[in-house]
Amino acid sequence: MSDASLVDRIVRAVLAQMGGGADEPPCACHSAPGGCCPDRLGRLVGHGAARFGLQAGTNLYSREIARTIDHTLLKPEATRAQIEQLCAEAREHGFATVCVNPTWVPLCAELLRGSETRVCTVVGFPLGATFPEVKAFEAARTVAEGACEVDMVLNVGALKSGDYRLCERDVAAVVEASHRGGAIVKVIIEAALLTDDEKVKACVVSKAGGADFVKTSTGFAGGGATLDDVKLMRQVVGADMGIKAAGGIRNTEDAKKMIEAGATRLGTSASIKIVRGEKVEGGY
Repeated sequence: MSDASLVDRIVRAVLAQMGGGADEPPCACHSAPGGCCPDRLGRLVGHGAARFGLQAGTNLYSREIARTIDHTLLKPEATRAQIEQLCAEAREHGFATVCVNPTWVPLCAELLRGSETRVCTVVGFPLGATFPEVKAFEAARTVAEGACEVDMVLNVGALKSGDYRLCERDVAAVVEASHRGGAIVKVIIEAALLTDDEKVKACVVSKAGGADFVKTSTGFAGGGATLDDVKLMRQVVGADMGIKAAGGIRNTEDAKKMIEAGATRLGTSASIKIVRGEKVEGGY
């Protein structure tokens, strides 16, 4: 028997013993055969493997893109079952956060305990037209319940009225309440309602107030993120502040373009289709 034949027989015997033969069905986590699953790789490590070579099929999603996505469900009619499904999907795909309304924060915190996915919520949502003290209280309460990220809506009317001092106080109040509990803050500037000059002012106010991110939109004001918005926001806030592009992202190419333009976080209801490379029509 040749050396090559002997090696081939040994390899087949080992794979058969481990349950990792060529005819093994695709694993549930990636729908690809032959060793991509963490459980399978763990078995190989246990048998002494120190390095792996895998050929990824075209249906494997990008983990890098997944880790930029806030898996979002903010519809008022969302049910407990839908929130539970949202969390299960976030665990499976490794999304950065689930973004939910405040009432669902405790449930999500429990369901995602021990996972890499965090809980994000919204305050002053969706209008932003409430008192800074109220937003701060809402932020503190949600952080105490398990939120690690807070997306606040800027007081757009105050900004457009030129009351920048109120806007900065609005941001600073939420930032102080959230940072005290270890949570980060994203300020939703609702770019679709603003002129370019107002977008610049909103970014400056957000940065002055100590926010960690600026975010393009809520999705409730008739427009989502645009590449021009993201580029402008990046120019204003510099390299040391996050930018979240929300809405209008319907496929993997859209997501990549937003990231190339300067976005470091994405918010979309099309999360799963995007990471799987599927085309999405419509929807926030």
